[in-house]
Amino acid sequence: MNIKQFIQALPKAELHVHIEGTFEPELMFEIAKRNHIAIPYENVDAVRQAYDFHNLQSFLDIYYAGAGVLLHEADFYDLTRAYLERCREDNVVHTEIFFDPQTHTARGVAFETVINGIVRACREAGQQWGISTRLIMCFLRHLSEESAFETLNQALPYKEHIIGVGLDSSELGYPPSKFERVFAQARTEGLLTVAHAGEEGPPKYVYEALDLLHVRRIDHGVRAEEDEALMARLIAEQMPLTVCPLSNLKLKVFTEMKKHNLRRMLQRGVLVTVNSDDPAYFGGYMNRNFEALAEALDLSAEEIKTLCANSFRASFLSEAEKEEWIRKIESFHVE
Repeated sequence: MNIKQFIQALPKAELHVHIEGTFEPELMFEIAKRNHIAIPYENVDAVRQAYDFHNLQSFLDIYYAGAGVLLHEADFYDLTRAYLERCREDNVVHTEIFFDPQTHTARGVAFETVINGIVRACREAGQQWGISTRLIMCFLRHLSEESAFETLNQALPYKEHIIGVGLDSSELGYPPSKFERVFAQARTEGLLTVAHAGEEGPPKYVYEALDLLHVRRIDHGVRAEEDEALMARLIAEQMPLTVCPLSNLKLKVFTEMKKHNLRRMLQRGVLVTVNSDDPAYFGGYMNRNFEALAEALDLSAEEIKTLCANSFRASFLSEAEKEEWIRKIESFHVE
């Protein structure tokens, strides 16, 4: 069994993936045609050529343009179903999916339409393939606190389908502190909290996510390494970081994969996990992220196993479910 086969064989949990970021060009064209929406690209190849980003904002511009073709429950079902098929191919047995309702409600698409389509696909994946899912609703940090409160209120009738709230979109200039009151209300409603911090933003944003939003996980967090006191705290508290290697490379957080700090953080005892973020845009789903890391950083089989086990440790599964998957991972050996 080579490393690629080993990665394939190991069960994995994905904790940082945006469902809108799994929108492959082929499906985008199909849904745009179905909904009679014109998009500014002649063909699939033209879309792929546009996926040459120089920073987070240049990616977000095309990301939001693509999401504009999603109008009906069937569209959100098809989008989610396609992602879950990729999970099945990569042996991702559990996934905690981000969705951005404001991206859609701002266009007049009802919250109900969005969540019903996503939930239907998740339910089917559980029944047909045994993939377990959780949904995390993200607030767009470039929008107002008022808009976030409105979105939280829209979500409450569907709370049975939503395990937590997150914070995503443009990081620089939009600190977590802006949403302290919204997150406090979400926690009062029994929702768990996570937040993007320390990708393009400074370590200060990670501190704010921890101390003001009381998050259970930091999404990205790679810039925490710039602050030694913060690193010590992350290690001591075993605060998970949901790291997205191919995303970091594509958005120029690191200039090459060999310079990525994931292995250093792992060796220091940080609870790091591997995730795909927006895989349709960044060049790969879960296994491709593992393969790129293994190749560039010369990860050992034991380090790969630890990363897979960490994905369950950091998940919102029950302790019994976590332990069951971790036992399965620890029983794997490279032949």
